[in-house]
Amino acid sequence: MGGDMAADRAADQVTEAVAGSVAVLRAAVAAGRDWDSVKAGQLEWSCRQTAEHTAGALLAYAGQLAGRATKAYVPFEIVMEDDTDSAGVVDVLETTGALLTATLRTTPREVRAFHPYPFRSANREGFAAMGVAEVLLHTYDIAEGLQLAYEPPAALCEWVLTRIFPQVRPEPDAPWRTLLWATGRGELPGRDPVTEWRWSNNLVIESERLTLQGVTPAAAADLSAGGTGGFEWIEGGPFEGTRDAAGMVVKAYEGGVHRPEWGMFVLVRREDGHAVGGMGFHGVPDEEARAEVGYDLAENARGHGYATEALRTLSAWALARDDVKLLFAAVDRANTPSQGVISRAGFKRVSEDVEQYAYELHGMDRSLRLYAREG
Repeated sequence: MGGDMAADRAADQVTEAVAGSVAVLRAAVAAGRDWDSVKAGQLEWSCRQTAEHTAGALLAYAGQLAGRATKAYVPFEIVMEDDTDSAGVVDVLETTGALLTATLRTTPREVRAFHPYPFRSANREGFAAMGVAEVLLHTYDIAEGLQLAYEPPAALCEWVLTRIFPQVRPEPDAPWRTLLWATGRGELPGRDPVTEWRWSNNLVIESERLTLQGVTPAAAADLSAGGTGGFEWIEGGPFEGTRDAAGMVVKAYEGGVHRPEWGMFVLVRREDGHAVGGMGFHGVPDEEARAEVGYDLAENARGHGYATEALRTLSAWALARDDVKLLFAAVDRANTPSQGVISRAGFKRVSEDVEQYAYELHGMDRSLRLYAREG
């Protein structure tokens, strides 16, 4: 999945979601349903207000990407003319969907724009997923208020979940019910009701020459299966370790234990947007505030200090948090270059006693050496 294909794919999701919504809402208009006095599902807004909000969200997302806004929302909003009827509101919804679609198709892969939740930015795929979520969920709200049947395609729901709900364990063969549950609109057997929720765009951490871009479950699944994960890779990449790490992300997501900031990052060169390697954590910090890191580079990217730079940056980010006191890594005794990376990044060899303890009690391979960095 290359850059242009990825943009088209994201735009196609918005187009499909909006088309399905418009079909339902135009049927409601034709039936003469009351939009103004009926609440949309569990919302405090009326059905008309909810449709206007959805159109406004699509326009705002297009504006953020088109304007390359990085500090705040672009200060404008959509305003309907006073005599706009329900049919006109649906026309506006369809139009704003087309505007977001056009923006997605022309936005380069590396562009990020401001969005507050949770890491203060999103890329084009993130804005597409948020737009699709707005459309699916609020069409459901309106349909519920007007007592209409509505269920979007399962593939659309899965597309949203694997991009902006990485912390939500998917329910097998039920992505729509999972999305409704995750947003406080439904129930799932064996799970507590959701009363507060946020979607989660991927985290990006910047270093001097690189950006460390958080890998979504969707990208991880593609990487694990032999794809690019939507990244433009340097020749020879991604390396085997990156694909293995991506498989770990997929497993954690399917188990409901994935936390995006403690997952995997792809290292992308600023100068040309090419991915050069992978780096990340083997899970969330343990009860003693310790977390394990791992990394690798494509062979053609080695020898330029990228791994050291990225590891320093990721380590500083992690150790600045209250929930991390120590980072550690296990490096093969024969891997001298990797030992050089870990040492230059500020990690120190642990004592022989600690290493022996790890061998005996935790099953660590005796071909590995432990390194640690404290906050």
